[in-house]
Amino acid sequence: MSEAIKNRYEFVILFDVENGNPNGDPDAGNLPRVDPESGYGIVTDVCLKRKIRNYVETVKDPDYGQDISEDGQGYKIYIKGDVPLNRSDSQAYKYLGLNEKKIKEAKKSDPNIDLKVRDFMCRNFFDIRTFGAVMTTFVKDSLNCGQVRGPVQLGFARSVDPIMSQEITITRVAITTEKDAESKQNEMGRKSIVPYGLYRAEGYISANLAKKVTGFSEDDLELLWNAIINMFEIDHAAARGKMAVRELIVFKHSTELGDCPAHKLFEAVEVKRAEDIVYPRSYRDYEVTIHEEMIPASVEVTRKI
Repeated sequence: MSEAIKNRYEFVILFDVENGNPNGDPDAGNLPRVDPESGYGIVTDVCLKRKIRNYVETVKDPDYGQDISEDGQGYKIYIKGDVPLNRSDSQAYKYLGLNEKKIKEAKKSDPNIDLKVRDFMCRNFFDIRTFGAVMTTFVKDSLNCGQVRGPVQLGFARSVDPIMSQEITITRVAITTEKDAESKQNEMGRKSIVPYGLYRAEGYISANLAKKVTGFSEDDLELLWNAIINMFEIDHAAARGKMAVRELIVFKHSTELGDCPAHKLFEAVEVKRAEDIVYPRSYRDYEVTIHEEMIPASVEVTRKI
């Protein structure tokens, strides 16, 4: 692994959806998530991090499912659907030669066990090194490493304009049961979509946490940028329609703790509809402006896309 990052970062992601559901709400019949007061669309941070994890696992983990070792690639994914968390947690105990039933006794003889377990998990799992994690197994075993705070944090994405959620009626000719086949020739269904929505998400990267806790490195940072840019490219689905990351704007501070408050940098990025557009239906219907006069000279701005 390369050296931990030394500069603080903030970033803005602009992505859009066309005729799809970017993030269904299970509390509302899987309709697109929306702020009920304003009508603005919402995509959760959990949804975006899932896409990032999937991309990293696809490009960096060809040995999916194999045991972890000190010589592992360091790009395993901790949060995923088909592997119980305690199975991944037990890999740390296995590597360190610890008896899972005698952790408290082992801690008395080696007060650094907490750090050794934490460092193993951060070294081997990209998403722990990046986003942090709550590792319940270690919490139950009274180890002071069950909660790792990651250097990369994402907020909810919100649409630039209020969205219009539509339910489209669809039909299928395949009938479910023999009984139904006797009385009808097709079945009806519904599909929830957003005709078009441009969403904005904002994120933070702490060099301080990277150095002190997880070891998030320059190599990890480049992988993160690639994952954000391509997070919808390997995850297309009919239900999500046409989704794409349109902009990734990165602010690099000159120091570890930063040169100015994050909100001032975010305010320097203005996204608005073109004057003659009433109902936006494409990214070309918007204008993106970075007000460089609002950004300190010591902060480097890069448009990755």
